[in-house]
Amino acid sequence: MPAYKRILLKLSGEALMGDDAYGINRATIVRMVQEVREVTQMGVEVAVVIGGGNIFRGVAGGSVGMDRATADYMGMLATVMNSLALADTMRQEGMVARVMSAIGIEQVVEPYVRPKALQYLEEGKVVVFAAGTGNPFFTTDTAAALRGAEIGAEVVLKATKVDGVYTADPKKDPEAKRYSAITFDEAIGRNLQVMDGAAFALCRDQKLPIKVFSIFKPGALKRVVQGEDEGTLVHV
Repeated sequence: MPAYKRILLKLSGEALMGDDAYGINRATIVRMVQEVREVTQMGVEVAVVIGGGNIFRGVAGGSVGMDRATADYMGMLATVMNSLALADTMRQEGMVARVMSAIGIEQVVEPYVRPKALQYLEEGKVVVFAAGTGNPFFTTDTAAALRGAEIGAEVVLKATKVDGVYTADPKKDPEAKRYSAITFDEAIGRNLQVMDGAAFALCRDQKLPIKVFSIFKPGALKRVVQGEDEGTLVHV
């Protein structure tokens, strides 16, 4: 029995690279989609927000000295490319996905309309939210918090390379311990970087818990959804 009915999964663009320097690693995206499919088969409604670092990193050198807003719009377009790749991989794996963009590019993907997104989720479709919040100066972490709150998700699942929040950097400190659960206030007090400031504040204000876990750990997403001790839960 899943612990959550509706989740918002935040994936970084870098997660799609696998071991590649940039772009999308085919085997990696297929494996991730299969993990998501396993969760949807349990009856969990899944929405996804994805970053664009894997694509934008390749052109980031050219953005040096560029106007920040322009660079951010480029990043948003990178997330649209990732969202299309994710949705198409889902289609190949027998799932139904809909990409909804915060910026208007109707020839490619449909615009984000909240009631439509809720309808898709209730129909069992996976909704992939593209183009961040549609505004420069906001990260895809913030988009995940915002969309999670809007669709009434019970938790924001932040998929990372590490399997939770630790007392110190586990790569540098072998004595570092993983927090099973921690409050928002404790995370702030201990200066733990869970999400960027705006996203973290939004989740805290909306009493929307964040679960940090490793997307590279096989079966971790399913264990999180089942409420097992996987990753770190940040709660009010």
